[in-house]
Amino acid sequence: MRALVIEDEPDIREALAENLRARAFVVDTADDGTQGSYLARTNAYDIIILDNMLPEKNGYAVCEDIRRTGRTTPILVLSVLSDSWRKVELLNAGADDYMIKPFSFEEVMARIRALLRRPHVMEGDLLAVDTLSLDTKKQVVRRSEIQIHLTKKEYMLLEYLMRNRGSVLSRSMIMEHVWDMTSDPFSNTIESHMLSLRKKIERPEWKKLIYTVPGRGYRMEE
Repeated sequence: MRALVIEDEPDIREALAENLRARAFVVDTADDGTQGSYLARTNAYDIIILDNMLPEKNGYAVCEDIRRTGRTTPILVLSVLSDSWRKVELLNAGADDYMIKPFSFEEVMARIRALLRRPHVMEGDLLAVDTLSLDTKKQVVRRSEIQIHLTKKEYMLLEYLMRNRGSVLSRSMIMEHVWDMTSDPFSNTIESHMLSLRKKIERPEWKKLIYTVPGRGYRMEE
């Protein structure tokens, strides 16, 4: 899963980013509304966490920018302002949820999981393909009831494949969702992680699930 945190307060921004990374999110950050709006409109994210009071562009303007492009990425707004009219204004501009600062990170994660459970994004906390299952809340992977231990990046790669099962995922799509914008797109990191992941979830006695589509990318299916 890939998240964008738009927050001008360094301590809050880094705390959010670190906590999300610890829960297997790839995280990009922005410290003003102009940069945040640009990143949100030019990259594919699964969730956007947006501060309302930002330099250059406020949360309302950023929400409008994102929705004007047709993107439906869930947006969670954080604000020190609790006025009901302001909440209504932001929700009408395209925000999906609104939290008042200060907040606990556990509540932020609960709100994020609730937004990601909405039908247009995903189907729930448990993903399954054939005998392979992935619990996104506990971050536990099993195949035929055997728990499989993955590195953080292998886990993120598998989650992205399972969420998009049946679809061909290009190398650039995988790079966008599983690696952050500082990664080298010309390295062989995707291929090496895919090889390692396959070895762990595709034993000889188990059905093959990940297929290479020559010249196009990868597809997961039963």
